[in-house]
Amino acid sequence: MGFKVAVVGATGNVGREMLSVLAEREFPADDVVALASSQSIGKQVSFGEDDVLDVQALDNFDFRGTDIVLSSPGSKVSAGFAPRAAKAGAVVIDNTSCFRMEPDVPLVVPEVNPDAIGQYRKRGIIANPNCSTIQMVVALKPLHDLFRIKRVVVATYQSVSGAGRAAMDELFGQTRAVYVNDAIKPEHLTKQIAFNVIPHIDVFMDDGSTKEEWKMAVETRKILDPDIAVMATCVRVPVFIGHAEAVNVEFARPVSASAAREALRSAPGVTVVDHRNDAGYVTPAEAAGEDTVYVSRIRTDPTVANGLAMWVVADNLRKGAALNAVQIAEILAERHLGGHRAAGAKVTPLHRRAV
Repeated sequence: MGFKVAVVGATGNVGREMLSVLAEREFPADDVVALASSQSIGKQVSFGEDDVLDVQALDNFDFRGTDIVLSSPGSKVSAGFAPRAAKAGAVVIDNTSCFRMEPDVPLVVPEVNPDAIGQYRKRGIIANPNCSTIQMVVALKPLHDLFRIKRVVVATYQSVSGAGRAAMDELFGQTRAVYVNDAIKPEHLTKQIAFNVIPHIDVFMDDGSTKEEWKMAVETRKILDPDIAVMATCVRVPVFIGHAEAVNVEFARPVSASAAREALRSAPGVTVVDHRNDAGYVTPAEAAGEDTVYVSRIRTDPTVANGLAMWVVADNLRKGAALNAVQIAEILAERHLGGHRAAGAKVTPLHRRAV
């Protein structure tokens, strides 16, 4: 017997990707339910190559009998429904920022802190980290284990899909407008995004940081090590899918580029593509649709003691959101919920790849 899984926010970018990943990885589910706002009633969403699910209303859905909820509807919606679903007996894996920094809710990246999943019993909720944090800590974890990280300075280059479908439409529309000389009026992003970059993601905070930058710092410390200092500058770029990060790391112990490269090559969820030639690195366009976190441009930073620089790229809708949530669900099912299997179903393990 398999699990009953509900996907909340099933009509959004991440929700659709969650359904796709569940099907691709043959998650052991006998029943998958697509949930969204009442405005989406009557719509259908794809589940795998052959199946189509009718969207049901979240507001009046009865979660009794549901084992796992994969959630990406926005923070305010999660705040309202997630406790209700947990009270009904479901385990909610929430992709919004709503619960991430609550001390009794685990914040999990399976390649980094899978044992934290067991803490779900406190609230019935597991938090999925921010997309930019996920790919960074996957790359940092094997290096921290060997050389102990003291400080991280990161600049992100984040695609518009991280801001939702409306932002993707805005990039498309503005790009067209530039070519036909139409007026450009930003609606969902703060400034023109076509042929431009915007150093502003989420709201500004009192210290001048944006909330996205704050998230990267506090989430990294919660997931990886509370003693790591993080300084982030988060930038929206005119790319549809895929986040990139220029990461500079200061370690407590001596580190070489070759030692870091070898550690990353054997790390789960990481693919090293680091050839010092014109095509020897990965870009967001190449990472789109892929599950792995790519690391390139690994080199010594001579400006600080024990410094290293690297380029980290991943598909923000997959590893930065949907895949990470499904990986959590896989471990939850296998280790904590009895490991039930639907006929012919399997759980794909965390993978190691190197190029």
